Formats: sequence, C-alpha cells, structure tokens
Amino acid sequence: MSPLFTCIVIVMGLLAVMGIVVGVANDAVNFLNSALGSKAAPRRVILWIAAAGILVGTLTSSGMMEVARSGVFYPGQFSFPEIMMLFLGMMLGNILLLDIYNTLGLPTSTTVSMVFGLLGAGVAAALYHIWGDPAASVSDLSQYINTGKAMAIIAAILLSVALAFAAGSLFMYISRLIFSFRYAKVFRRWGAVWCGISLAGILYFALFKGLKSSGLIPTSVGEYVGEHVLVTLLVFWAGASVILWFFQRMRLNIMRITILAGTFALALAFAGNDLVNFIGVPLASYDAWQIAREAGSESIMMGELANPARANFLLLLLSGIVMVLTLFFSKKSRHVTETELSLASQHEGDERFGSTFVSRSLVRASLALNTMWTGLIPDRMQKVIDRRFEPLPAEERSSAPYDMIRAVVNLTAASILIAIGTSYKLPLSTTYVVFMVAMGSSLADRTWGRESAVYRITGVMAVISGWFITALGGFLIALCVTLLLLWGGWIAVTALVVLCAWLLIRSHRTKPEEKAAAEELPVIKAETPDEVLCVCIGEVCTTMEQVTRIYNRTLVAVFKENRKVLKEMVQSSNRLFEEARDRKYGIMPTLRRLQQCDIDTGHFYVQVVDYLSEVTKALIHITRPAFEHIDNNHEGLSKEQIVDLMRVNDQVEAIFDKINDMLRTKDFSDLDMVLEMRDKLFDTIVEAIKNQLRRINGDPAASTRASVLYLTILNETKTMILQARNLLKSQHYFLESKK
Repeated sequence: MSPLFTCIVIVMGLLAVMGIVVGVANDAVNFLNSALGSKAAPRRVILWIAAAGILVGTLTSSGMMEVARSGVFYPGQFSFPEIMMLFLGMMLGNILLLDIYNTLGLPTSTTVSMVFGLLGAGVAAALYHIWGDPAASVSDLSQYINTGKAMAIIAAILLSVALAFAAGSLFMYISRLIFSFRYAKVFRRWGAVWCGISLAGILYFALFKGLKSSGLIPTSVGEYVGEHVLVTLLVFWAGASVILWFFQRMRLNIMRITILAGTFALALAFAGNDLVNFIGVPLASYDAWQIAREAGSESIMMGELANPARANFLLLLLSGIVMVLTLFFSKKSRHVTETELSLASQHEGDERFGSTFVSRSLVRASLALNTMWTGLIPDRMQKVIDRRFEPLPAEERSSAPYDMIRAVVNLTAASILIAIGTSYKLPLSTTYVVFMVAMGSSLADRTWGRESAVYRITGVMAVISGWFITALGGFLIALCVTLLLLWGGWIAVTALVVLCAWLLIRSHRTKPEEKAAAEELPVIKAETPDEVLCVCIGEVCTTMEQVTRIYNRTLVAVFKENRKVLKEMVQSSNRLFEEARDRKYGIMPTLRRLQQCDIDTGHFYVQVVDYLSEVTKALIHITRPAFEHIDNNHEGLSKEQIVDLMRVNDQVEAIFDKINDMLRTKDFSDLDMVLEMRDKLFDTIVEAIKNQLRRINGDPAASTRASVLYLTILNETKTMILQARNLLKSQHYFLESKK
C-alpha cells in the first residue's frame, strides 16, 4: 500500500473534524434560532438541550452513511486511486465552501454542498477515467454518475423554499389572529390545545424523522405510522394537549417547554441525518483503504462500497462530542445565527443588508396589492384584524427579537413540514425549511414594515441566491480540485492540503480591528438615564481623542509618504465612522430611556450624536483620499504645502487638546477661547488656500493631484473643526440639562 493513500486517510480524518466544525457552525442556525430569538431560556441552557439532542442523534445516524458511499455515483466504475482522489477533492472543496459561507454569515445547506460536491468530484473522476480509456467517450458519463439524485435535490430546493415560506406565513397569521400580541388571557384558555398541536408535530418529527434510521423504532411500527400519518398526529395531539393542560395548571410555562422540546428534536434530527455530510466521506475513504489493503492491490475496483455501511459506535460518539464543543465555542455559528435573527426581528434598528431594484419593486407591488385587498374587506373586519396585529408599545416589549408565539410557530411548521417530507420520501433540506418558515412567519407577523421591508427582502434574496450558488460552487470547486489531484498526484495533494489548512487558519484568526468592531456599543446596553449619560460622556471623550490621534498621524504619514500608516488610519477612521453610524441607528431606544426624565436632554443628545457623526465623516474624507494618493504612487506634497499643513496641524492639535480637556473635566468656561482659536485656524486655512492658488499661477507644472489632496485636507479640516466646536457646545448644554 502506497504511503500516499495512508496519508490521504489521515488527512481525511483531520478534514472530518474540520468539516464538523464548519458544518455545525452553519447548521446551528437551524435548531437554535427559535429558542434564542424568543429568549425561552438562558443561552447556556438552550445549548445544553441542543447538545443532548446532538449526542442522541449522532448515535442513530449509521443508516445515512450509504449516501456518501454510493448515493451520487456508482463506486464500481472507479479504481481505488480514483475513488480516494474523488473523496479528498470533495472534502477539500466542501470545507472551503462552507467556511466562506460562515465567514459571510450566510446559512446554507450542508446536504446540498455534500451532494453537489460529490457530484462534481464524481464527474471529474469519470472524465479522468474516460480520458485514459480510448474505448470510452463522454456519452458514457451516465454509467458513472447517478444523475437522478442530483435532479431530486434541485427539485427539493424549489419545493422546500416555496412550501416552507407559505406554511410559515399561514400558521403565523392564524396564530396571531387567535392570540394577538397580548396573548396571556386567551392563552390561559386555549394554550394547551394550541401547544399540543405544536408538541405533536415536534414529537412526530423527533421520532420518525430524527430516529428513522436508528433501528430504535420497530419496522412494523414505522410502516404503520407511515401509512396512518394523520391518525398518529391526532393521537399525539390529544395526548400532548392533556399533558400540557396539567402542566399549565401547575403554573409551568408550557410555551417554554414546547420551544425547548422543539430545539431538542431539531438538534436530534440534524445530528442523525446530517452527520453524514461531515464524516460520511472520510469514513467511506477509510473503508476504501481497508478494502484495497485486504485485497493487496491498489488497482482494485471499488464495487464493495455499494454494500451497506457498518458505522463505528466510538467514531459516532467522538463526532457528537466534537459537534457539541463546536456548538459551545464557535464564534462563526453566532454570526450565522445573527443573520436569521436580524431578518426576523420585530425591533427597528440598523439593517445588515441594503436595498436593490428587485426588493424595491417587490415592496411597491406588495403595497399596491395590500391597498386592493383592504378595499375588498369591510372596514369593521379590517379594524378587528388590525387590532390583533397591533404590536406592544416599546416600553412593554422585551429585548427578545420576537415573542414565544412566533417561536412555537417556527418550530411547529418546520417540524411538520420535514416530517411530511420524510413520509413522502421528499429530500427536503432542514436549512431551507427552517429559514423560510422563519421568514414567512416574520412577514405574516407584520415584522417587515415599510421601514425595514426593502432591506429584509434583500437579505432573504441574498440567502436564497446563496443556496443555489452552494450547489454550483460545490460542484465546480470539487470538480476542479479533484481534476488537479488526479493530474498532479502527491504534489497536488500536498499543495492543496497545505493551501486549505492555511486558508482555514487565516479565516479563523480574529484581527484586532474585527474584534473591536464586534463589540456592542456601550450606550446600546445602558438601561437607566444616568447610565446613558455616563456612557455618552465617555464615548464622546474617547471618540474625540481618537480623532485627534488619527488626524495628526495621517498628516505626518502624508508628509513622509508612509503608505502602511495611512492604511492603518483609514481602517481606524472607518471604524470610528461605523460606530457613529450605529449610534445614530440606535438612537430611538436611547431617546426613550432619556425622555423618561427630560425632553430637553433627549434633544441635546440628538445634537451630540449628529455632530459626532459629522466629525468622523469629515475625518474619513481626509484619510481616504490621503491613502489613495500615496497608494497610487502619485507625487507627494511640495515643501511649501507641507509647511502650510504643519502650521494648520499645530493649531488643530491645540484646539483638539483644549476640547478634549474640557470634555474630560466637564469645565466649559473656556468655550469662547475655543471659538477664538477656531477663527484663527480658519484665517490660517484661508491664507494656505491663497498661497496654493499663487503657486498654481506661478508654476503651471505643479502636480494637479497633489493640489487637489492639499485643498481637500484644508476644506475637510475646516468642516471637522466646525463640527467639533458645535459638538462641544451641545455636550455642554446636554450636561447642563441633566443638572
């Protein structure tokens, strides 16, 4: 046995661990979001319940391993070296693809990435085999590839997207009509029956979807349930309703029980059915290696892989432990989770996505249809419906992205849809169903108002388009990687494995600027008016000190044509501007907390936030052009220009030092002095501009780009100082109003 194939088996084992890490980071969104979005329990409790579901699910997943061995291609058509390169190419491409999605924070289907990755690698191995066989041709490709499986997956994508969105919308609309946002009184009467429907669907899902391949469910029972789905669901509903009614009388929160049970069921089904996406291919490569070693030949054909797989209990348990550890410690899983929660949140705020022509057109069309629809409904009925969908006032809302009613609807709709799909042998994707149910329920719950609809539709379109790109990208990446491996041999194996490891390490390494950007603004977390005041003072002082440092270092770097420092200053100024923008988007909750005491205080806070944003905007209009000028290797500033800017820089530094001192000490007695210093600076800037105009007239060969940069710095400096002085005055009034 060649050492190359032994090394490939070892690499595949490491790739299996990496596959679990990046796969769980992406699929955690499926079973965590309903519990996290409604804050049904502390995050750690939710994670432990999901971890229990994962561990049970991993021990029942052996029946799904045949998918990786022979579900997409016919292994008997490939030799041992070809099948090993096929498996390695698929794993390398799949891990890189999923890691890209996790980095972007977009949920995708690991099932689709695996199937199309195997399809791409299989096509590559088939083409390589055909190329080396003079008697074969491309028309023989169907003898190698199971094309029916790929078409079934594509059809399932379209079906699951449409059905899940429609079901989520319908279930949520009916549930909100029944309970409204003030659901406590109605829920005491009908809550057990309603949650019984949810729990029945969740139990059916857990038992006959999550444990279908475990062998724990007798074959006769599974066959009977498959033939009598409706009767089974009715029995489950009756039993669950009675049990929940007793729990409700014991003053237990039955919605919390239902949500946590749904989280367990989804985690169980995910681990039981999707574990093959991560370790199925590495285990198949190990089986192929054992078959070749026992046969004593590397040229043996791999027909034995079509036989049923025998899963190793210890390997499944270790895989479950790795999945649980990833669930608790992966930061990328939180990033993916935030995407769905932000798109489904009932709160206003900064949106992650922008707007597009398509999303704007859809919103306008929806508004027109809504106008037509409301015209057909009697006014009295419309008013009754509107009252059921009237959201709680801001002061009565919790900090959760949505309430428990919607969380139960999300879990119920997803569980029932996937259970029905399983009973009809439809390969529905868990990711697609869960995500589209959440989007449908948020739409029906009127979360997508006119303030946010265009951005959230763009986000949904970005995620859906990403799913189709998953299929195409998984196919093409695996195709190219496998062809390189088959053509390059051990050299290609070494190079691609090292490249894959380097890219993964690089993507998981957190940069200082990313860590700082990920931290939430303190003013958003402040609760009481006094806390808001204290945090606001600290933020203004810190921001102005950073502005002073960045401005001074930028000018010095321009004088010395130091590209590295300028790039660093651009990043720092961008971060300051984004923080100021986030502060503006989060101003409404802060104003509500401030105005509990005084309207004037809120007015001055608005001014402070606005002026702070303008100061940071002027700063990036200095740092960006300066960096672009030096980065493009344009001619530097002349000695005369440097002398003028040094004079301006000295005066700016003196003004900023005075402003920062007043902000720190809260002593604003020298406000008039700052005004005088500002006027002197403006005179200096005017004189510097006149000097430049004289130089332009006297020297026609002077650099145009350097002159434009010079004038840009002067004009933006003037704007920055003007806004900084206004900020100081507003901060003074803001503090005075709190006394």
